[in-house]
Amino acid sequence: MTDPIRLEAGDQFPDFSLLDQAGNSVSPADFRGEKLVIFTFPQAFTPGCTTEACDFRDSEARLTSAGYRVLSISADSVDKLADFKTKYELPYTLLSDPGHEVQRQLAAYGEKNNYGKVVQGAIRSTFLVDESGKVIDALYNVKATGHVDRVLKKLADS
Repeated sequence: MTDPIRLEAGDQFPDFSLLDQAGNSVSPADFRGEKLVIFTFPQAFTPGCTTEACDFRDSEARLTSAGYRVLSISADSVDKLADFKTKYELPYTLLSDPGHEVQRQLAAYGEKNNYGKVVQGAIRSTFLVDESGKVIDALYNVKATGHVDRVLKKLADS
């Protein structure tokens, strides 16, 4: 099996439908006309993922004022995402990708180095998408800590 091709600026962001934390079907096409920040993370309630999710929460006003809506994707169940959203008061939509199909399509799932071991798993990634569904930027293998600040700087520079 070949690895999916990583998205790059100018590519059309793939369309898909996933269930959100409330069990509603959500697609990037639902947001045409709006700019999106879509981040993928490995697993709710783990330290790094909680840090990243809360950083996006704490920066939501700045992202919104820059014209962006935030969506997130993980393999967690709808119920687990609902609990995660409630516990950490996350204001954005969390999407459930239990089979990693969408994460694979985004090249955000595959081989990665985890503490010196090569494993298969979710690759923490963030995608900036314009109003027409084109990729502005695709950031792969990002660190949970400080990542949102780098995204905000990138938005300010563009």
